[in-house]
Order: sequence, then C-alpha cells, then structure tokens
Amino acid sequence: MNELEVDVAVLGGGPAGIAAALGAARMGASTLLIERYGFLGGMSTISLVYPWQTFHTMAGKQVIRGVAQDIVDELVRRNASPGHLRDTIGFVHTLTPFDPDMFKLVAAEMLLDSGCRLMLHTYVAEAEAKDGHIASVKVVNKSGMQTVKSKIFIDTTGDADVAYWAGTEVLKGRESDHKTQPMTMKFRMNHVNIDAIRDYMKQHPDEFYKKSLIADLDRIPLTGVQGFYKHWKEADLPILRDQVLFFIGPREDEVLINQSRVSGYDGTQVEDLTKAEVEGRRQVVMIAEFLNRQIPGFENARITQVGTQIGVRETRRAVGLYQLNRDDVIQGRKFEDVIARSGYPIDIHDPSGKGVDSAWIGDDGAYDIPYRCLLPKEVDNLLMAGRCMSTTHDAHSTTWLTPSCMATGQAAGTAAAMAALKGVSPHDLQVGELQRNLLTNRADLGFSLVDL
Repeated sequence: MNELEVDVAVLGGGPAGIAAALGAARMGASTLLIERYGFLGGMSTISLVYPWQTFHTMAGKQVIRGVAQDIVDELVRRNASPGHLRDTIGFVHTLTPFDPDMFKLVAAEMLLDSGCRLMLHTYVAEAEAKDGHIASVKVVNKSGMQTVKSKIFIDTTGDADVAYWAGTEVLKGRESDHKTQPMTMKFRMNHVNIDAIRDYMKQHPDEFYKKSLIADLDRIPLTGVQGFYKHWKEADLPILRDQVLFFIGPREDEVLINQSRVSGYDGTQVEDLTKAEVEGRRQVVMIAEFLNRQIPGFENARITQVGTQIGVRETRRAVGLYQLNRDDVIQGRKFEDVIARSGYPIDIHDPSGKGVDSAWIGDDGAYDIPYRCLLPKEVDNLLMAGRCMSTTHDAHSTTWLTPSCMATGQAAGTAAAMAALKGVSPHDLQVGELQRNLLTNRADLGFSLVDL
C-alpha cells in the first residue's frame, strides 16, 4: 500500500476545495487535492450548478474577492465567462455565468501552477483518528488502496464525510425533523429563442417574479427568468415546484434549467441517491416536453446536456466552535474573527413542499462568517469549508452557494497552511495573523490591513 505525506490534504475538489488548495499552496505548504471524479468543480461542473450567485450585496457592493475573483478573472480572460452581470430575476444583484467545461480546465491549471498536487478518480474511504487527531485517511482508486498522511486536513467533501468518520459531531437537515433541502437534476437546452422570451416578459410582466428587472431588459442582457406561473400551473406536473426557473447561457441560444425537485431523499445514503438519480432524470424529460409544448421561445429547443449526477443542496454539517444562524445572516452580523463575507440571502427550498423561504440581509447587506465555523469541536487538525461548515439549517441555505464556498475555502486553506508550517493546531492560530494573510491575498473581510 502506497503512502503519501503532505502539509495539507484537501478532500473534495469542488469550488470550496479548489479555493482551499489554492489558498494553502500559495502560502507555501505542500498541498494535495483529492477528488472522486476525473475533473474538478464539484456541483458547479458535475451537476451544472451555475451561474454563480453572488459576489455582491443587493446594493451592488462586492464582498467576495480573493481566490474566487481570481478564478472568475481567468474564466473571463479565456472568454469562458462575461464576468458579473445583473440578475434579471432580481433575487440578488449579480450572477456570474461561466462555461462549466472550461472551468474544469481552468481550475486544474491554476492548481498545478500553484504547486498543488492533484489526485483525481480517487475516493476517500476512511479517516484514521484517535484522541481527536487524524493520523491519516485511506483513499481508493485504480492504483489500489493508499494512505495519505497530512499535518492538516480540510474537509470539502460537501457531505462532511471526513469530519463524520473522524468522530466530529454532525447535524443533518432542519432541526425539527432532519429533512434536507430537495435535490435538483439540472440540464441545458439549446435552440432557445431568447428574444421571444424577452418579448413575452415585457408583454406579460405580471406572470413573473415580482422583483424581475423587466423594465430594464432594453438596456441589459436577460440573464435569468423566474415565472411563467400560469403555464406551470396549467401543466400540473407531479413536481414540487411553483414556477419555471432557468438561466441564460453560457451560449447565446442556450439555457440552464433549474426546475426539477426531488424531495425526501438522504444524500448520504446510496439507496436514496440511486432513487433520486432516476427520479431526477425522469423529471428532466417531463420538463423539457412541457417547455417545448407551452413556453414561448422553447418550440425548437432540445436537451444538450444533463448533469453527471443530481445536484445535492444539503446533507451533513459538522458542528464547530460556532454555528452561524438565521439571525446572524438577516441582521448582517459582524464578528471579530471574520474570515469571509456573503451577500446571499436566506433561500430555503422547502424539504417537503413547493415553496421557498427567503429572507434578505439587513445592515449593510452582508454578514460575516467567523473562523470558528471552520473549526470542529472534537478534532484538532481538521478544518471544514463549503457546504459542511458549521451552520444551522437556515444559515446553510446561504453559505452553500458557490461564491461563499470559495471564500470559506480560501480561509480554510490559508489557515491550514499557516498551522502546518508553524507546527500548531488550526485552533491555536492568531486570528489577526490569519486575517492579515487573507487580506494580503485580496480577500474581503469588511476592513483593510491598516485596520488590524
């Protein structure tokens, strides 16, 4: 059995893991990123979770920068993203379209350029932990079983797999009944007449989300559509949604359909995931036929891509030194140990119904994410980032969005490298020094280096 040993091992190659590995490698730590698929990107590429929402507050102030913005800049440079655009649904201020296939390459090349080692096609199978310390993780791939030893581990699996196996307390779903937000099988269609959709919206504004920027569509590009309420109600499909939802791009005649809703399944149980995959693909066919038949602009549309796997919004969350909660988000709370910020509102897809529970952020439109949310209670050489960081069910509905995941990933990677190079636990780092390093690497914490 082969053994590998590094300063920082990042487990999971989604946006949080990519940002964590970049953060650690750029600090000079020997870094390994392990991903189960043959490409990077997590839900953004595997499940077509795009466009990214959002780097800004509702007032338009950018509050996520650093590694996340570096990735966007590189995608823009390669003509794989137009950058940040207004969200014409009006749910947030901006969204960021991108080509998911180009993101796979951009992420890999940025990581390799940073000195990070990649290990694709590899599953994490076990965490060997004793007395609150992870000695190693076991991984499996075509080369067989391997042992990875690391000074610091970062769990960016999305499902808190490593934290769970290492003995950290985890929570799942909403506190009352442990039900999780539904899964969604996303898909792309081309040969869509965007002009016809835009014209219909201008003629029938009452059939769309109340915040839609319909009056502005003569001067800004249509980026997203939520509505067609009458059409969806008349169709009466057996899908727990109450509207049509899709986003334009990445190509001019193409849209990404975010419409299916697969409820009642546990994303950490293989039997449930298997059922959800089949049900999600069944819904895709029903929705595509409905769009062809009833929605203006979709008469000649056809499916071009369906997600490699169903999109999972919520599973396990590790319990950390602090749990970010609903009040923290909607009050725009600020913390002394801030390591990232977000302007995305509460956005809970009902685990058992059709609706969405939304609540917007007060104060300056952004809330802080404290470092303590990345630190599990029971394990001294583990950090969490992305979907599995420490939050309540309500707060999770904003922190799981990709820009927030990348921001917490950069923080976790930076902290892991600092701890590994100093020979200390991430719990023992001076937060001010961590913040200084994050600011030096262009993260947004709501203040500048001179304020430290």
